[in-house]
Amino acid sequence: MSRFDQIRITILKDETLWKGWSHVRRIVFDYIRPDDSKVELEWEVFDRGEAVAILLYDPQRRAVVMVRQFRIPVHLMGDHAFLLEVPAGSMEHGEDPAETVCREAMEETGYQIEKPRHLFSAYASPGAVTEKVHFFFARVHVDHKIAEGGGLAEEHEDIEITDVPLEAALQMIEDGRIMDAKTIMLLQWAALNPAILSG
Repeated sequence: MSRFDQIRITILKDETLWKGWSHVRRIVFDYIRPDDSKVELEWEVFDRGEAVAILLYDPQRRAVVMVRQFRIPVHLMGDHAFLLEVPAGSMEHGEDPAETVCREAMEETGYQIEKPRHLFSAYASPGAVTEKVHFFFARVHVDHKIAEGGGLAEEHEDIEITDVPLEAALQMIEDGRIMDAKTIMLLQWAALNPAILSG
């Protein structure tokens, strides 16, 4: 047993600093060690809930269906703000991840996905952000594209859909044209699992 299995956490305060599209909280807690010594700590937490992301792969074209969209945090960091990403989105409370990822794939790309394969789940930035992302994979064919995609007008989404050969996408990680973490994780999974890609 690790000593960390014996650590206890007691929440003293959970305050909302700001709430809008996302939620910023101030958490004050006691960090209690196995010998009962404790220290009071204070962290700010960016509460984003859960999200989904999916790798859509067309084995006939050996290509990944990706989207490009504007990201204001990336712009503020001085990088090119129109990131190339896999389709993804936030989950509503109580929503099923598989249902969410099918909806997001349709809204963003126009592809109808029926049985996405769950690969793994991961925390995006656990030092400050609650967001837990559920990662999926689905093989697609051009016949599966039944809608235009491009995002929802009421959410002011401006999304470009693009097909990228898998080998080219992997190269784009190395040369910095793909900088989105969830996209990099799914592309690297694809590189490690060629047999699953082809079916």
